[in-house]
Amino acid sequence: MTKPLIYFLCTGNSCRSQMAEGFMKALGGHLCEVKSAGLEAHGLNPRAVEAMKEAGVDISSHTSDVIDPDILNRAAYVITLCGHADEHCPVVSNPGVIRWHWGFDDPAKATGTEEEIREQFRAVRDAIRSRVEMLCRSLTE
Repeated sequence: MTKPLIYFLCTGNSCRSQMAEGFMKALGGHLCEVKSAGLEAHGLNPRAVEAMKEAGVDISSHTSDVIDPDILNRAAYVITLCGHADEHCPVVSNPGVIRWHWGFDDPAKATGTEEEIREQFRAVRDAIRSRVEMLCRSLTE
């Protein structure tokens, strides 16, 4: 049996979608195929890599990619992680696709001291992990 493909989308594929991909691979990679992409490719955010490393997930080898129409159209789940991606996601021609929007603040826009910015990355990371854990549970039911 083919594993369902989960495609996490964000504006720049630098933080939130990368975190979601990392957690999904770590926690549910045995249940599904996982990819992430963005409307644009902004590069992998080093603070996202650091925050994920703190949580025991290495995303340092991830690449920041633009949405691939072929992957998009074979995805079983398309999950947007920011409002901009949700509003501007290309049309999915797969009639059976499940589209969800998980809106999270962009930690790359956090301001303050370095520690305050890191805390924003950690808060978003932890919220994404919680949603991914719920998704993993739903895939096994």
